[in-house]
Amino acid sequence: MKHKVAIIGSGNIGTDLMIKVMRLSKVLEMGAMVGIDPKSDGLARAQRLGVPTTHQGIDGLVALPNFKDIEVVFDATSAGAHKHHNDILQKHGKRVVDLTPAAIGPYVVPPVNMDEHLDAPNVNMVTCGGQATVPMVAAVSRVAKVHYGEIVASISSKSAGPGTRANIDEFTETTSKAIEVVGGAGRGKAIIILNPAEPPLIMRDTVFTLSEEVDTALIRDSVHAMVAEVQKYVPGYRLKQEVQFERFGGNNPVKIPGYGTFSGIKTSIFLEVEGAAHYLPAYAGNLDIMTSAALKTAERMVERAERRSVA
Repeated sequence: MKHKVAIIGSGNIGTDLMIKVMRLSKVLEMGAMVGIDPKSDGLARAQRLGVPTTHQGIDGLVALPNFKDIEVVFDATSAGAHKHHNDILQKHGKRVVDLTPAAIGPYVVPPVNMDEHLDAPNVNMVTCGGQATVPMVAAVSRVAKVHYGEIVASISSKSAGPGTRANIDEFTETTSKAIEVVGGAGRGKAIIILNPAEPPLIMRDTVFTLSEEVDTALIRDSVHAMVAEVQKYVPGYRLKQEVQFERFGGNNPVKIPGYGTFSGIKTSIFLEVEGAAHYLPAYAGNLDIMTSAALKTAERMVERAERRSVA
């Protein structure tokens, strides 16, 4: 049996997610595509594919005849709009997968902590940069205490729609917090770069961690194992080059203002994420990893609910 879902937001992320649901999912099916611009490409595409649509936002979704059958709602709008959407959806008992940086519900990064939050009414998918980089911080922290984690996410400006651009501040705040809460770092920092280069460049991510002293082979093996886990749902996720290490301490400690002075190992991880090109070109790996993570999470949520109902 398939479970009906709705997507709020008919922009780049929402449209890519819709196509993934329809092409890839064995347990989810589209129940509605929701937007506010009747001329948006996402709504037009949904209509051509036979998906119920509304351009009247959350109110239009609630008014749809099949709203009662929808179990999970993805929100691919903005952090500011999500609180209002969530308030209404919770009143109707809908599960919510939040693709904005609103962070109302717990952060979820599938290969790190997805199974911990499958019963939550609202889960937050952090950000595209967070989905790409937090697994790497977590890979280091599971073998060595990480004092500090810093990530730099570089994406093509063409793959950043109005919602992404409106959420830049929330992006850095939410990603930084997820580096700590999910990744396990004592302190986190995130930077996003919108690259206007032509032709558009593929998503690139750099992860730096400062950790306690440990055998670097343990870190390297943990990173490679985590890359393999992410590749199960994002095949275009890969290391750009081998993991690099630099020891610091003694006469050359690292000082983090307001946090402390540390000795240990600096680990540098360089990634690229190639998209599956379900909607936008392959350079938009930032969309692909976000929507793929959201799809995987929603699938696991409904599968768990189904098992519990049978039991």
